[in-house]
Amino acid sequence: MAKHDQSSPTSAGKLPTSDHALIPTLGLFTTVSIIVGSVIGSGIFMKPALMASQLGSPQLLLMVWVGAGVLTLFGALTNAEIAGMITATGGQYIFFQKIYGNFMAYLYGWAIFAVIQTGSIASIAYIFSTYMEYFVRLPRFAPEIEQSVMLHLPFIGNIFPLQNMGVKVLTMLLICSMTFVNYLGVRFGGLIAGVLTTMKIVAMALLILASFIFGNGSAANFITAAPMASANSTNVIFLVVMATAGAFWTYDGWNNITYIAGEVKEPSRTIPRGLFIGMLIVIGIYVLINLAYLYILPVATMAQSKLVAADVATAVFGNSGGAIIAACVILSTFGTTNGTILASARVYFAMAKEKMFFAPIGNVHPRFHTPANALFLQAFWSCVLVLSGTFDMLTDMLIFVTWIFYALGAYGVFVLRKKMPDTPRPYKVWGYPFVPAIFVIFAGVYVVITLYNDVSAYMNGTSPIINSVFGLFLVATGLPFYYYFQRRKAEA
Repeated sequence: MAKHDQSSPTSAGKLPTSDHALIPTLGLFTTVSIIVGSVIGSGIFMKPALMASQLGSPQLLLMVWVGAGVLTLFGALTNAEIAGMITATGGQYIFFQKIYGNFMAYLYGWAIFAVIQTGSIASIAYIFSTYMEYFVRLPRFAPEIEQSVMLHLPFIGNIFPLQNMGVKVLTMLLICSMTFVNYLGVRFGGLIAGVLTTMKIVAMALLILASFIFGNGSAANFITAAPMASANSTNVIFLVVMATAGAFWTYDGWNNITYIAGEVKEPSRTIPRGLFIGMLIVIGIYVLINLAYLYILPVATMAQSKLVAADVATAVFGNSGGAIIAACVILSTFGTTNGTILASARVYFAMAKEKMFFAPIGNVHPRFHTPANALFLQAFWSCVLVLSGTFDMLTDMLIFVTWIFYALGAYGVFVLRKKMPDTPRPYKVWGYPFVPAIFVIFAGVYVVITLYNDVSAYMNGTSPIINSVFGLFLVATGLPFYYYFQRRKAEA
């Protein structure tokens, strides 16, 4: 494979090609599998109950799932144009570098490493381990110490490293084992992603079919609103926005595939096609499984459910329903953990190749052709977050920042159309300029509403900090490293 200089500046609108030894081995099936596997985690088994309690209307609930899916598809298609142009490993980090320069790219990469992706890995793997307790009781380390800390220091107790130690140990074992799988080769990791995603879709399809065939449900549930459903139009709009935020959480992860563009065959064609097919599959599954939930449970009953999928499965399969859903969540989070680990390490790898991160992180394993050091660093930091118990708190704080980057990424299509007009675009976003504009506007509105809600929660005393502002602070912690790497790069 010919080697070229990835870090050389662009000229005349031409994009540099890659100088690393990562090998393009992933085809369309694996690409779609990684997209679907990275998106479908545990949220679809839990979030619909909260959304039902917010909306109280089955029609609104289904509209929100479809609407959030379409908006997410708009974002995916918008990014697909850029992914077709810029096919280097690192995905949106490289995108931001070409669009906005090193500073914005670095902030994105730092946020991905410090919290967003490592926190997601920790959180998803922790859910896997938590549901494993449905079948195996995991030991607790020094439970008397844990109880004493929780009693006397409740705030510290929430992040006490020994809390739920058995669950945390299993979580770290999963992270390390999946890291090792992906260390052995992207083809191996991609194969695992394909198998797990197929199993996940089959399991969910069986639950959907069983609900309609064997469940004692009613089609009337599709049009019967809950008694508490609001008739106030202003309140309805607010509740729809809140419910949409929950749906977006379950649709997140679609952009992970861009991180491994350098290891995809014909990435300029495969990634746009994969994003389109993958997101259509996800939207279809989400809508169908919500129809199944509603068929079995009226929306008022859904609103009272703690784990709606388990309640539906129990209604269909009897007492074994809970075990079936626990197994589905375990399978789903196992696959999502693998897909997130596979893709995310490529961001830090790309940063190091650009001399904006620690140099050894940019090394490629000579035998397996994987970013081994980046994978191991990611596993180490994810395990630190698992032990600290702060991963969910940190990722909640970074949702605000994540959507700022989503908006900036989509707006980049407009920037690149002017900045690099002659660069070949194997795929051009459908409906330009309306599709990217709709996504950018909505992302901007979402950021403003999130900030407003966080400030309101702080002013009302229901939150000790303004999560959005603290999220920006977490990103800002990378600034000293930015100036350090910039100085080192200039001296090289």
